[in-house]
Amino acid sequence: MTLFGDAYRGRRVLVTGHTGFKGSWLSLWLEQLGAKLTGIALAPYTAPNHWDALALDLNSRVIDIRDAAALAAAVAEAQPEIVFHLAAQPLVRRSYADPLETWSTNVMGTANLLEACRKTPGVQAVVAVTTDKCYDNREWPWGYRELDALGGHDPYSASKAGAELVAASYRKAFFDAGRGPLLATARAGNVIGGGDWSDDRLIPDLVRAVARGQALEIRSPRATRPWQHVLESLSGYLLLGQRLLTGDASFAAPFNFGPEPDGNRSVEEVLTRLRAHWPELAWNVSSAPQPHEANLLYLDSAKARAQLQWQPVWALERALEATAAWYRAFYAGGKAVSHAQLAEYVGDARAAGVPWAQA
Repeated sequence: MTLFGDAYRGRRVLVTGHTGFKGSWLSLWLEQLGAKLTGIALAPYTAPNHWDALALDLNSRVIDIRDAAALAAAVAEAQPEIVFHLAAQPLVRRSYADPLETWSTNVMGTANLLEACRKTPGVQAVVAVTTDKCYDNREWPWGYRELDALGGHDPYSASKAGAELVAASYRKAFFDAGRGPLLATARAGNVIGGGDWSDDRLIPDLVRAVARGQALEIRSPRATRPWQHVLESLSGYLLLGQRLLTGDASFAAPFNFGPEPDGNRSVEEVLTRLRAHWPELAWNVSSAPQPHEANLLYLDSAKARAQLQWQPVWALERALEATAAWYRAFYAGGKAVSHAQLAEYVGDARAAGVPWAQA
């Protein structure tokens, strides 16, 4: 692939969290872009999982990012030119069950990674991935912008706001005036796509229920989120990384990557649309009490559009179609069709005239 100005070909790239859902898709894409790739993560905690299904050939290190010494040694050994930091405890409900794991992984793990980058002179750029949930959610009917207040009710959301503060501190205290890598943070919406089997996420829960021949119990049918295919957020991360590698410090900042307004849909609407591509899907609404989760959340991606010329490629309907097709293919024959879907996404981006996809 000749994309993103061919910025990644031959580059030493480190991905933390490469065995996770987003991290494995990103690793696949970077491999296709010709990067010299190293991954640092825990072993996958679900079976099946996307990482094992892809069977990528890269330097994969099993390290807990809370282990500062082991992480620093691995970063020093990899000598990356750019780092994509995705390793995290990513689940809201798990954060209620084990808040200290969440805080230590998402905040101190990020600090450990940035400190390791600070001590590795060859690192030119870092893209630290957080979440749309890092904002202090006021249930506003308009999108959050990068200058809005950070916060969070649940430990996951608050810890991601904390990770943003850690990144801002490192940027100001250590990485300014050419003293270290250019550091950006990326905040994306609710990502969907094939290969996710995480606990307590809508589509993975639904996929498991279908595999068992059961209906899924959903918690909050009217909760609205900015849904987007995983490749949409990753195109933003890669585009942001490309800009940082040029040495332009104006991109060392937070950026939102969210869908078009049509992608902001309720849980029930998403399930209904998904069933059009997978008729076996069935669900009902749980009456059990649930821990607090935000009901309304939007992202404003005007900054990414204006400064990065980033734009979504797949509308929600196409994202749902691709997601259903991936899982149907996997359960029919045990095959991950991720390579083919990545090629389809790139082809659609190129046909739409999206700048990063032009040769």
